[in-house]
Amino acid sequence: MTSGGAHDEGLSGDEPIPGFGFNPPTAPVSGLEITDLRTLHDRMRQGGLERVHRVGFHTLTLITEGSGEHTVDFVTYPCRPGTLLWVRPGQVQRFGRRGTMNGTHLLFTPAFPPHFPGADRLINEWYGPTCWQLTTGPDHAVVSTLVGQIRAEFTRRDGAVSQEILQLQLGTLLLQIDRLPRHGKRDDPQAGGEIYARFRIELERSYADTRRAEDYGHRLGYTVKTLTRACLAATGQTVKQVIDARVALEAQRLLSHTDEPIAAIAGRLGFSEATNFGKFFTRHTGAAPGDFRRIHQGPH
Repeated sequence: MTSGGAHDEGLSGDEPIPGFGFNPPTAPVSGLEITDLRTLHDRMRQGGLERVHRVGFHTLTLITEGSGEHTVDFVTYPCRPGTLLWVRPGQVQRFGRRGTMNGTHLLFTPAFPPHFPGADRLINEWYGPTCWQLTTGPDHAVVSTLVGQIRAEFTRRDGAVSQEILQLQLGTLLLQIDRLPRHGKRDDPQAGGEIYARFRIELERSYADTRRAEDYGHRLGYTVKTLTRACLAATGQTVKQVIDARVALEAQRLLSHTDEPIAAIAGRLGFSEATNFGKFFTRHTGAAPGDFRRIHQGPH
């Protein structure tokens, strides 16, 4: 199932987790929409946003009213006025109950922001921070003002909406968000430089095909030692640990949010034997695949 934010449509291919694709009902430019959470809930049938789904685009949400929760990849974030959420393509999320909170919801495709190094790096950071609690401080004032400027341009009534202005405004907003303090995991993608950035792009493309650090080195033209040095600088983990963590995350998503047999999930992630997948998953999560599924899916 794919939805363009306006209505449900069928999803081609074999994606096991339901997905929402980018297809706003009306927009003056291609690749960006700005609306309210309340409006988004209203146009989704049968509480679609409250069910687990995978997004195929970026969303930025600034909560302005009420309180509630938003879950992204097994982490539930409490939300209140001033909460900023950034969900990236490929992540699995579930919105809180309709009517509990409202806010400005900005959706954009990876191709929409302006192409300069700072913006490109942020768009490629599919693994970046998800939530900031801005309260009413200066950071909130800056972010709120930039979001308001995007909305003002997007909703111009004279028919003179400028895609270039929207792109530059969005680029400025992304750079401003990049200045916000990071909490929790102390990853610093910039510390790994271009090597780490290229590796993460290739990892997202190939994690289901290979878990060998040597393969990534060969594809990118780096030694394993060079990749490890970049990964250690960015995350404190070796290249092999980063690869395995990405595979384990996808396994958790598939076990929790689909009914695919464990053997099929193993094959989807490049394991020739389900037993090898079981050992890998247990080693990285502390639970066997079946146990993890029972805990996170609960009784049917």
